[in-house]
Amino acid sequence: MTSRNVRTTFGPRSGAAVLAVAGTLLMAGCSGGAPADPGTGSPTPSQSASPSVPPTPTPTPSAVYKPADASGPAQNVPVPVLPEVAKTETKEGAEAFTKYWFEVLDYSYQTGDVSNLQKMTSPNCDYCSKLTDSVTTNYQGGRWLAGGKFTTPAVSTTFEKASDGNFQVILQVLQTPINYYESAGKEFRSASKGSNTGNVLLVTFEGGAWHANDLHPIR
Repeated sequence: MTSRNVRTTFGPRSGAAVLAVAGTLLMAGCSGGAPADPGTGSPTPSQSASPSVPPTPTPTPSAVYKPADASGPAQNVPVPVLPEVAKTETKEGAEAFTKYWFEVLDYSYQTGDVSNLQKMTSPNCDYCSKLTDSVTTNYQGGRWLAGGKFTTPAVSTTFEKASDGNFQVILQVLQTPINYYESAGKEFRSASKGSNTGNVLLVTFEGGAWHANDLHPIR
């Protein structure tokens, strides 16, 4: 962050001010009074402390997102933010959490980081584990993925809790084609085609937060 240097300057006192001071001294001398003690007088403008001016902060430019391609993995990928409504045990909260879950899955595909996804997903979700294991494998040894972006154009739930405490959220999931790269931009396997599938995500609200317990593609 840069700051602006502030310079405070004082110009010479005006001639009128000098004449006024001189006239005061002459009157004091004519009246016979003792000269004023220079140590007890009021400070002159040149002696007054100048007010401090705080530097004006300069906004730090945001890092620019760059999607992955043959030249390298994605850079400065925005971290998904959990919406406030997704923190509530409501129909809207379950749907917002489901969308957020797939945004975090998309972040994992772009970065290879599956830690946030695993924190809000049950280890008993077999299909979820296959997804995270695949991401981890495809990012080993300096490899990376390009593409594979997830979007969820349709998400809905009846918000009826099952006997096991789960809510079913039905959604449409789109994923773009994926390219698999290693060093020097060489593809280490054939590209995957895009997909458009229906899915059921089972979620529960525990400890003040939603968790994904299972994921089933609808065939």
